[in-house]
Amino acid sequence: MGAEAADSPRRTTFLVRWVAWVSAGESLGFLAPAAAQSVSVAFWPAAGVPLLVLAGLAEGAVLGWFQGRVLESRLPAVSVRRWVLLTAAAAAVAWTVGLLSFSSESWQGWPAAAQIVTETGAAMVLLVSIGLAQWFELRRHVPGAWRWIAGSAAAWAVGLGVFMAVATPLWQPGQDLWLTAAIGIGAAVLMAVAMAAVTGLVLVRLLPKP
Repeated sequence: MGAEAADSPRRTTFLVRWVAWVSAGESLGFLAPAAAQSVSVAFWPAAGVPLLVLAGLAEGAVLGWFQGRVLESRLPAVSVRRWVLLTAAAAAVAWTVGLLSFSSESWQGWPAAAQIVTETGAAMVLLVSIGLAQWFELRRHVPGAWRWIAGSAAAWAVGLGVFMAVATPLWQPGQDLWLTAAIGIGAAVLMAVAMAAVTGLVLVRLLPKP
């Protein structure tokens, strides 16, 4: 009982630090896609997809660095560099799949069953991509690291749900670009906090006791 009582404050400290840093990292990282979208709409519509994929790569790198810096406080042997590279690559994949699937009209004439399969597959890739990529590093240091894949997917599902719940009703046709961007960034901050909170709760159960 004494060991568990002593362990609890340390886990809480880690959770608070994780949520704060990861929320900041994702919020800062999301500025790259927000800027890319603004540039695309205002100056270069034809380059929207490649710009957003590159911005997603940057978003993932920033998020991965913030996550890695906190993670190494509990796992000193973790490679922050590898964590950043894996997260950045996975974020680029997620943005590519999302843009080519949900923003494309090419498959909307397909039969309903085919559309459902396509949307479901794309959604699964979106949610699983980052956790799966990070698992390749986490499994080197944590037993049962496969649980991170499911936990990360759940966190992104919650985060994206928060983003859509906030941004979708506020975005209206004909809005000024600055207002659209401000709404998106505000919703992204809330998404980041939600995602960070869920991943933090997963990690405090997954990581070895300090």
